Amino acid sequence: MSVIAPKFRLGHFIKSITNDIFWIVVLITLIGIPVIFIVLFYIDLPVLDGELVTPFLAFTMLAHPELSIPLIDSFMNTDFFRIAIFPGFGFAALIAGSTIFVERKLLAKLQLRVGPFYCGKIEGILQLVGDGLKLLSKEIIIPAKADKPIFWAAPVLFVATAAAFVALIPVAPGWVVADVDVGLLAVFAVIGFFPIITVLSSWSANSKYPFIGGIRALHQMISFEIPLILSLLGVVILTGTLNLTEIVQSQTSYWWIIFLPIGAIVFFITMLAELERIPFDLPEAESEIVAGWLTEFSGMMYGLVQLGSYIKLYAFAALFVVLFLGGWNGFGVIPPTPPEIVDFGIQAGPISVDLPGIEKLTERTLNFSLINGVVWFVFKTVIVIFFILIPRGVFPRVRIDLLLHIGWYKLITLSFVNIFIALGLLYAGVLGPGGLL
Repeated sequence: MSVIAPKFRLGHFIKSITNDIFWIVVLITLIGIPVIFIVLFYIDLPVLDGELVTPFLAFTMLAHPELSIPLIDSFMNTDFFRIAIFPGFGFAALIAGSTIFVERKLLAKLQLRVGPFYCGKIEGILQLVGDGLKLLSKEIIIPAKADKPIFWAAPVLFVATAAAFVALIPVAPGWVVADVDVGLLAVFAVIGFFPIITVLSSWSANSKYPFIGGIRALHQMISFEIPLILSLLGVVILTGTLNLTEIVQSQTSYWWIIFLPIGAIVFFITMLAELERIPFDLPEAESEIVAGWLTEFSGMMYGLVQLGSYIKLYAFAALFVVLFLGGWNGFGVIPPTPPEIVDFGIQAGPISVDLPGIEKLTERTLNFSLINGVVWFVFKTVIVIFFILIPRGVFPRVRIDLLLHIGWYKLITLSFVNIFIALGLLYAGVLGPGGLL
């Protein structure tokens, strides 16, 4: 039985395009413009020529790219921009999504098979969008005997905890959501929530496979969190601070991985275990317990857990860069250029706007040190993520007894060796306050 494809009709095609344009214009007019006005009334607008910009003038400035520089600069310095866009959740989610796509292609090439290819013109780039739409449209099935409030809350708490982790990571000079003096302690406190959420989600499903996966995850995370914390004490000893920004600033001349390679190796291994990546993927061993503690999640609940997992992966990789690879420090990729003196007195219809101090404004908006810092930070983080992804296509899964032996004995011993090396460098006067270097 043959199926006849419908014929292409130009009239129907033009009608559908016109219909789409009509509804887009209606939605922008009835919803988009009022929302923009409401936002402009509630955000802090800049001061130009000694006068505060009104929401009506700001809306007019948005229609002119040459006039919107002050608004962009003002928006970039708001807490909302830092939390939701950069360097907060939006930036982390973008890197997480890119990591998912790159991991699929990388594993396909390592295992000599075809990865995402047919969806999208460039290496299957739209496969990620297709998977996201699939998770959004799939039905969420809740087990009949599950503890529903906890089961619903677990994916949201997982993503929120990963976002809190990201909020503590400094990306560039002055660009961090929460710059606290005890930033490293705050990181340990946030990491401690992941085992609790994992156990609660596996227990609330009231199913055997999730519960087995949750117990495995609890044993694994507890046995590896102790050497993870101990591996970072060497950096704290040599820097004398728990502030992550100050730790990055202490690596202007050299990186701590040069003097503390054992600590960096231990932290990297424990990081793989905390992320439940191969060879430490026992909590999600699909060949043994289906999907472990993720077995009963479906639809966007599963999607939220996966998003949180890859945001957590980015946060750990960024933390490794901050502690051992100098953070944003590096030679200038984009050389700073002196701002040109330009006459920005612009006539915009009946409104005349004069932008004073454009040199200072350009320097703030196009901060070359910020651009260089972000470039170096992203480059180093991508390299670390690459090394996190490689073991999945190379190593087999380790047994649970070997995993606990590695965590409780070998890694803790190496962590103490790293601490003794840091103390030796400190008391020998090589590093630390008043040291030779």
